Amino acid sequence: MESTRAHTGQASRARQPGILTRIVRETDPPTDTMQRITAPLRTNADEAYNIRVGEVLDLAGNIGALLMASGMPATATMDQVTAIAAAYGIERCEVDVISTTIHVAAYRGPSVPAASTLHVVQSRSIDFSRLAAVDRLIARIRAGDVSSSDARNELDAIVTAPHPYKRWIATLAWGALAFATAGTLGATWLACLVSALSAMTIDRVNRRLNRHGLPFFFQYVVGGAIATAPPLLLYWFGPKMGLYFEPTVAIAAGLVVLLAGLSLVGSVGDVITGAPVTAAGRFFELVMMTGATIAGVAVVLHLANRYGAPWIDISASAPPALAEFPARVAFGAASAAAYALACYAERSAAVAAAFGGAAGTIAFLVAQGAGLGVVVASFIAAVPIGLVGRLMERRNLAPPLVVSIAGIVPLLPGLALLHGVYAILNEQSAIGFAAVLGAFAVGTALAAGVTLGEWSSWKVRRRRLRARRGSRGTRLARRGALSSAD
Repeated sequence: MESTRAHTGQASRARQPGILTRIVRETDPPTDTMQRITAPLRTNADEAYNIRVGEVLDLAGNIGALLMASGMPATATMDQVTAIAAAYGIERCEVDVISTTIHVAAYRGPSVPAASTLHVVQSRSIDFSRLAAVDRLIARIRAGDVSSSDARNELDAIVTAPHPYKRWIATLAWGALAFATAGTLGATWLACLVSALSAMTIDRVNRRLNRHGLPFFFQYVVGGAIATAPPLLLYWFGPKMGLYFEPTVAIAAGLVVLLAGLSLVGSVGDVITGAPVTAAGRFFELVMMTGATIAGVAVVLHLANRYGAPWIDISASAPPALAEFPARVAFGAASAAAYALACYAERSAAVAAAFGGAAGTIAFLVAQGAGLGVVVASFIAAVPIGLVGRLMERRNLAPPLVVSIAGIVPLLPGLALLHGVYAILNEQSAIGFAAVLGAFAVGTALAAGVTLGEWSSWKVRRRRLRARRGSRGTRLARRGALSSAD
């Protein structure tokens, strides 16, 4: 009996190191494995492959540069470029994207130089019709319906194609955007009309300045001055004509028009998805252009106060009342659709943007009616905008980026930004900087909510596709079993 117990104790002590090893030691493979150096995939003798690699990488890089110039996040651009290269059979394609350049390289083995290409992201005005055409071309490439040479010809045609409608229609769309934005903020009909005229003037003046090569920073300074001067003059000289005009909302609507085209969604999306360099570049551009707009507003306000203009009482926006629900939703949808048209969107894309703006406005009003703060309400409002964007993409109505950018336009914090600038100019630094930081917090919440909405829609769609494939496989297996039984 004692020998049996001793033998059992020895066996237990012998098993203890093995048990401890199984508890401590990791058995799963590492999550980020280094790529192994393999044999050359191709040789220099395969000239046809080398020619095709250069053509495909040049096509993928050009498409990626166009997507980045349109405001797409860096990680989404990398995925699209990699998918294009894989669709044409290019193995081991590596893509590096920053805010100004795209580098694409195809690994061909340790003894063969990598095929690579570098593309510069040119700054250009956003054209949603061009973005939609490129999105359809990418879908055809990934489906294998077009060759690389034909795709290159189609891309050249897309890039050199004229806008779908004349410039004056886009100018009217900018005016409609300012009109609807002022209506969303609760302005009178006169204030809405003044905002629309100021926005159209900004568009025509900046277009002329852009032809002369004036940097965008100074164009935003001019835009901020134009957005401020007409409402302020009407407020100053209106009582002499028996007209009493409140300029605050009109100026704020002009600021929203200027800030609407900035890459807010792309910069925050880059931070969330792991592209900090590109995010830093885009966010710094956002800060600089916002600062230029504020400088234009500050110059006009300073000159007006110096020459005896009456005091303007600019306060932060109060929570909207639910009694104004239908009108504000209608103005929100109109703002998103007008911004899409101002950026040359197709009719289906403008309709999709209107749905996104309406969904975001409804969610924002409901959240504020429930007593939530502006930042939290903005985040909640942006989530359905991202969901609507992905839904419209599935229906082939518009790229999700169109709905994301246009949908948040009615929610941009133009009035809070104006309140902060005016407080800083009147030596109320603590209140002013708090309001400006609050405006940036609202903008960040909007972009984060859009990113979360797009991600949630993508996850739900992937689960549904898996379920459909599983049910289809089960049906095929049952049919096979029945046929074999027969």
